[in-house]
Amino acid sequence: MIKYEKYKPSDIDWLGEIPQNWELKRVKDIINKIGSGVTPKGGSEVYVDVGVPLIRSQNVYDDGLRLDDVSFIDEETNNKMKSSQLKQNDILINITGASIGRSCVVPKNIEIANINQHIIYLRVKEKYVPFIAYYIKSNVVKEYINLIQAGTSKEALNMGQAINIPVVIPDFNTQNTIVSFIENKTQAIDKKINLLIQKANCYKEYRKSIINKAVCKGLNKNVIFKNSDINYINDIPEHWKIERIKDLFNIGRGRVIGQELLVEEGKYPVYSSQTENNGCLGYIETYDFNNDLLTWTTDGANAGTVFRRSGKFNCTNVCGTLIPKRKNLDLDYVVYALQESATHNKRIDTNGAKIMNNEMAVINIAFPPLKEQTEIAKYLDIKTQTTDKIVENINTQIITLKELRKTLINDVVTGKIKVTQD
Repeated sequence: MIKYEKYKPSDIDWLGEIPQNWELKRVKDIINKIGSGVTPKGGSEVYVDVGVPLIRSQNVYDDGLRLDDVSFIDEETNNKMKSSQLKQNDILINITGASIGRSCVVPKNIEIANINQHIIYLRVKEKYVPFIAYYIKSNVVKEYINLIQAGTSKEALNMGQAINIPVVIPDFNTQNTIVSFIENKTQAIDKKINLLIQKANCYKEYRKSIINKAVCKGLNKNVIFKNSDINYINDIPEHWKIERIKDLFNIGRGRVIGQELLVEEGKYPVYSSQTENNGCLGYIETYDFNNDLLTWTTDGANAGTVFRRSGKFNCTNVCGTLIPKRKNLDLDYVVYALQESATHNKRIDTNGAKIMNNEMAVINIAFPPLKEQTEIAKYLDIKTQTTDKIVENINTQIITLKELRKTLINDVVTGKIKVTQD
């Protein structure tokens, strides 16, 4: 790691020392213009299918604009919002909410666009944009923004605070050297990250295929097969049955449990649709269930996710419950058959990210004798634990590379390390 020859105090605690020949300025000293957006009069009611892109905070990321879900306004509305009309190379910064501090540059392929009230733009001389853009997304600036946020109920950064953000400025040649270094290094890091993401996705698909094969075909390769008469399952072992969930389980649903009733420690857990901590929200002093049963998430992004629960516990109203009617059920097998294979084969119609009791009731699964269910569940436990561990290791590598990327940018744009042209 190469250091600059001489450093000087910046007199800013979070910035520390900076190279001797670098200037310390404020955002207001380096911009030609700063502006913020507004909510179009009429709100989302004025959005149109095609028109001028209205960029919102969910479109602004440190790695660039994400416009898959961008909204549009018509020319008339855009003309009423002249003060927030964007130009190419404007630097956008999110100023409210959990994404506060995320930033990116308006690319040259966007000729016209506008922003709402959750974003500000900085208009800098074009030749300085690349360096300033990297500096704004550095760790120290993000931490500073979080420190000075003005919001009370939620994060917020006002215009006065934004224009007073300290900025370090090297000479133009040094800026170019730094930008070239960052682009080369980050491209190499991003390439590694993308390869790891592809690798993780391959293992996830492999995991699904293992489960799908086991719960539809079994483990005996020499068995005789028959037609399942179900469009999403081809042939099944001759001695297996196709059964509906409603014939195997009594189907129910949890109840509304107010947040004010929950405590961090108590007798009986309360489960919800969340997957963190296995869905446990907290504890209350009573219980609704004292069974070995299955729950499934009825609403949201995790709709269809199935868990096995046992003991004394409670479920919120976004959990469905499956209480076994018979003893010849291995619940671990049913979890695999429902959670992975069912979703993989689109057996569950989520109806807009909701799975109602009547939809769960008519799902069919391939159903072997109890002994085979247990053998399959144990086999899949071993197989999925192995693939899950591999994916976990890959994700750890991805996180490490992303942190390296952030540290690299931070250290070179603040002068902590020196880069050269060779």
